[in-house]
Amino acid sequence: MTAKKILPYGTWPSPVSSSSITANSVTLDEIKCHASGTYWIERRPSEKGRCVIVKHTSKQSVDLLPAPYSARTRVHEYGGGVYCLSDNGVFFVNDDDQNIYFLNELTSPRAITQTSDIQYADLYYDAFRKSLLCICQHDSGSETEPVNTLISIDVSNGKTSTLCSGYDFYSNPRLSPCDGKLSWLCWNHPDMPWDSTELWTANINQDNTLSNKKLIAGANSISIFQPEWSPDGILTFVSDVSGWWNLYQYRDNDSRPLTNEQKEFGLPQWVFSQSSYAFVNSHKILCAPIDNGIADLSILNIETNTLTSLGTPWNSFSSIQSFSGNHWFIASSASSFPEIIYTNNSTDETQHIRSAIASNTNDSFYSYGKTIKFPTRNNDDAFAIYYAPLNNNYSATLDEYPPLIVLTHGGPTAMSDATLDMRKQFWTSRGFAILDVNYSGSTGFGRAYRERLNNHWGIRDAEDCCDAALHLCKLGLADLDRLIIKGGSAGGYTVLCALTFHDVFSAGASYYGIGDLELLLQDTHKFESRYLDRLVGPFPESSKLYHQRSPLQHVDKLHCPVIFFQGTEDKVVPKQQTEKMFIALKDRGIPVAYVAFEGEQHGFRKAETIEKAMESELYFYCRIFDLPVEDTQEVNIENID
Repeated sequence: MTAKKILPYGTWPSPVSSSSITANSVTLDEIKCHASGTYWIERRPSEKGRCVIVKHTSKQSVDLLPAPYSARTRVHEYGGGVYCLSDNGVFFVNDDDQNIYFLNELTSPRAITQTSDIQYADLYYDAFRKSLLCICQHDSGSETEPVNTLISIDVSNGKTSTLCSGYDFYSNPRLSPCDGKLSWLCWNHPDMPWDSTELWTANINQDNTLSNKKLIAGANSISIFQPEWSPDGILTFVSDVSGWWNLYQYRDNDSRPLTNEQKEFGLPQWVFSQSSYAFVNSHKILCAPIDNGIADLSILNIETNTLTSLGTPWNSFSSIQSFSGNHWFIASSASSFPEIIYTNNSTDETQHIRSAIASNTNDSFYSYGKTIKFPTRNNDDAFAIYYAPLNNNYSATLDEYPPLIVLTHGGPTAMSDATLDMRKQFWTSRGFAILDVNYSGSTGFGRAYRERLNNHWGIRDAEDCCDAALHLCKLGLADLDRLIIKGGSAGGYTVLCALTFHDVFSAGASYYGIGDLELLLQDTHKFESRYLDRLVGPFPESSKLYHQRSPLQHVDKLHCPVIFFQGTEDKVVPKQQTEKMFIALKDRGIPVAYVAFEGEQHGFRKAETIEKAMESELYFYCRIFDLPVEDTQEVNIENID
């Protein structure tokens, strides 16, 4: 074995380039199964973020959606539920005009709707009535919020009928396979769907009206997730009434628990059509309960209420489906990239159908994430995932500590897991350590953990990130003088709060982050327009808190370099947030950089954007910490020699 060469941390030559990451990567989502084949969505950076519907049969996988069509809905800005299957084809929402189209392998896409101010999501095909059930978001163009309703669309002529209205939000229209009864979720401001939702059922009449409407579960600070009808017509759903998202069924006018675990069987509903469980048959459910941020694929026997682990090598799952007794899901682990997996229930055969990453990098360069628990200043514990710097060809001297990048996920109710990610390897293979923090407020640890952040956003999350970084320094795993924090969206806000109100980090990177909370209320979209009522406090009653926790209002306390990244068409966190922070720091003489991307929205989708952002961030850190600069994307840094 050849001895490793000695070079300082952060300077190791790496085979992981930004272009190699985007050239061979896609995002996988929304698996759906049918007798004609299995379908999913691929978002491809190499095609400027186009979302393609792919069809898979035993013979091959083919692109069903031709360019330039892209399957994406803008409802809630985050979308989801963008397509559904019928017996003879696929209905989908096209990104460019937000209309619904139909296509199959024999036809070109044909418009079902022709509107200019309406968006559709959570599509579900009603075969009996030859119609689509979906969520409609109507933007009147006035200063009032868009109106959300639950509608039915006749696929023969595009005629729309409103089934349900009056609530601020709707989701999950689903039909019973036995009697055609409709179920759905709805909720009102200021609740988010992980705060409080209502599960309803009703009969659909011939004139597309509803009768016998009944509230089944939810409300009163209870979150319901993914209502589904079992094959024998029993309404099943996830509820956190116990403090944890457990599975329930509604029988004989009462809800009974199928599980009673201190684990999470559900997820925060940021997007439509999430699937954390699926029926194998009327008696068994395929699910993936999350225990302290780690998921385990399992079978729940409904008759005995027993949960049996399948013992798979993966610990993160999404888009779980079961069809004809066989299983489909997207899975990943600390040592495997996200991939679509098929398992044959009768033969135990497992097939790896599609990987999100096709990497040529030798796995000896991979740093595998390890979950750690650390104490916080609030006398409780929080969680994070640690990635050590690792390169097969290089190491540092024993007396040197590596620079540490603390990652802050978005949401803030999201959750980080240890999924193998080439974007993390970009940094660890160069000699940076990474700590991905599941700060207070994260999903995967029960409702009480999520609610730690209520009224404390900008405080608990920032404190936890500071405590996590200092914990690693105490363990001798990070350089106290080279601590970096980065994150996007809500995570970007946490970054700016940590840099403004604490003196722990030496540099930061904010991706479309929030600098001013009151400005966010004025500019953001409907879905999150009242989100801060719980995270901070109702406005204007709590206006002082909004001022106290807005980094833009306290830039005199921010003394370290920051680089900002922003999409110009972002409607979730508009560009004015980033521009104001950049100008304020520039005027104060702080080393600062601002990289704007034309045409990008909330979350970057184009290959050239992703590559430039990674290279610019690397260049920024090299300049700030006086490291050798790679032959990479330069960026203009204000107030630096």
